[in-house]
Amino acid sequence: MAWWYNHRTGEVEEGPKSLGSDRYGPFDSREEAERAPQKLQQRADDWEADEREDD
Repeated sequence: MAWWYNHRTGEVEEGPKSLGSDRYGPFDSREEAERAPQKLQQRADDWEADEREDD
């Protein structure tokens, strides 16, 4: 079963229960889904750093 992180509620869901626009995933484990906000922030920070390097 896949896990999802609902960014609107901050809850982890087993299987897609909420609207697709409200969730990130799928993730292989509950723990991975729980870390979604940190992972997404890290990706955003990395992307921003890459953009600054390109300027």
